[in-house]
Amino acid sequence: MFRYTLKRLIQGVVTVWFIATATFFAMHNVPGDPLQGDKAMSEEIRRNLEARYGLDQPIMDQYFRFIGNIVLRGDFGISFTQANREVNDIIREHFVVSAALGILAITFATLGAVLFGALTAIYRNRAPDYLIMFLVIIGISVPSFVFAALGQLTVVRVNEFLGFTLFPVAGWGTVQHMIIPALVLGLGTMAFLTRLMRSSMLEITASDFIRTARSKGLPAARIFRKHQFRNAVLPVVTVLGPSIAAITTGGFVVEIVFAIPGLGRYFVQAVQQLDYYVIMGTTVFYGGFLVLMVIIVDLLYGFIDPRVRLE
Repeated sequence: MFRYTLKRLIQGVVTVWFIATATFFAMHNVPGDPLQGDKAMSEEIRRNLEARYGLDQPIMDQYFRFIGNIVLRGDFGISFTQANREVNDIIREHFVVSAALGILAITFATLGAVLFGALTAIYRNRAPDYLIMFLVIIGISVPSFVFAALGQLTVVRVNEFLGFTLFPVAGWGTVQHMIIPALVLGLGTMAFLTRLMRSSMLEITASDFIRTARSKGLPAARIFRKHQFRNAVLPVVTVLGPSIAAITTGGFVVEIVFAIPGLGRYFVQAVQQLDYYVIMGTTVFYGGFLVLMVIIVDLLYGFIDPRVRLE
């Protein structure tokens, strides 16, 4: 298990380095001037800004400076557009919001997927199966911004009907602010995991050891709990790491629609304003977070499935 863990960590470091390198050179090939603001600036001011941000250095010097700052100091640089604000401060202050929203969304998605996936397998080719799979197709096909708009409209109608604010339409700060955005953010992941859980449950149900358990006269509830569910949930656990990272870092649209001050909102603003260091820093951070989640789930999978440890 130690060799497997070490191997996954080395692979993770190489992956993050590749993400950082690709992001750096991609950003420096994007057309536009990151120092171009609404007001004209003198050549002297431009030279001072370029020297401050290291833009007057050769591209490879900038690259090694960027990588060196990340590796040696964990420093992602300074924002071009937000005065005297480091990218590390932006990540530290606003990722907490995105993480809280993401944790609630992945909890909702996982619990719903396990429940609905098991129901579709138990009631295969019957009304509950058809209804749930129809909703799953909708959840996969409809973009998140559509669900966000529909969610806001529903909240407005419900608040008008009740005569008081049950759920805020936008903003952040209370549990009520989190519930609707988390539901909207988790719908797509829940739909995908439900399909995966259903397929896994059907495959396990047709297995020889399940037929053997039934032939021995074991109660159906025990067969489901000890054999079907435990084995069927393994594929869901496998994709849970990327799903957690995707939800936590992928709520850009939801954060903008619901006016949530998360990290995704600042990433979108940085793209619009061509803020190099914020874009590169958040991209590397997101990539590193995704790699970390995948490694954690791989290690967790090794404890759940002994075959991984034996390999």
